[in-house]
Amino acid sequence: MCAGLKAPAPVTWRQISSAAAPPPFDRIAYGTHPLAFGELRLPKGPGPHPVALIVHGGCWQSEYDLRHLAPMSAALAEAGLATWTLEFRRIGDVGGGWPGTFEDVARGADHLRTLAREFPLDLRRVVAVGHSAGGHLALWLAARRNLPERSALRWGEPLPLKGVVSLAGICDLRSYGASPGSCNDSVERLLEGAPAKVPERYAQANPSELLPLRVPVRLVQGALDTIVRPEQSQRFAAKARAHGDDARVVMIDAAGHFDVIAPFAPAFEKVRRAVVELARD
Repeated sequence: MCAGLKAPAPVTWRQISSAAAPPPFDRIAYGTHPLAFGELRLPKGPGPHPVALIVHGGCWQSEYDLRHLAPMSAALAEAGLATWTLEFRRIGDVGGGWPGTFEDVARGADHLRTLAREFPLDLRRVVAVGHSAGGHLALWLAARRNLPERSALRWGEPLPLKGVVSLAGICDLRSYGASPGSCNDSVERLLEGAPAKVPERYAQANPSELLPLRVPVRLVQGALDTIVRPEQSQRFAAKARAHGDDARVVMIDAAGHFDVIAPFAPAFEKVRRAVVELARD
């Protein structure tokens, strides 16, 4: 940075929520509930295309939907990936929270097998990409195969992932829920109790307790993030590496919580690079 020039201010939620939302190629149901759908975007060319499986954030709450990730989904499609952006039941929706939120995200991910029968998708190159609470769910998708046999969330054959890109992701539900903050308070609402009340739910829902993931993980994090602090990514990466995983933090000095999902922000180039590199053959 040249002397006298200030770094740009972090991207705000208002900038993200007011950005134009490019329409998807198609909106497709993966279940019978009205919220069980995803938006598919296809890049140019015949394919088969690698896939970014995208999970939106918003503290797992019903007031935040997938619309705000439309610009990011479109940008990744322009970078050569098919994007499958999931909607799902959330806190405040009938059936949302435990276990419905997890069931929906799992079914939505596995529905890529059905989509690949009609669209040119390369299921050998699926990368889960999630922001904030969606980062938690993207990591959890990679961890599903480690669920105990008795788990109500263990069903079917989880779609294999080639990697995970967590964007300001909530990586450890216990430590995040124990910290002050309106989004932090949503952890107990998601699992319908504190760790001491429902310990088995935390054990099944917390990516930090389901290691190793056995796929590469890139944790892209703004150093100025006050909603999900950098320690979430740093501690998860250290713990994952201790379990033998390839987990790396990509810290962006001048970025906040929303820069990592804003295609118009300088930080987004590192997001694009992380997703594209993990999706390569």
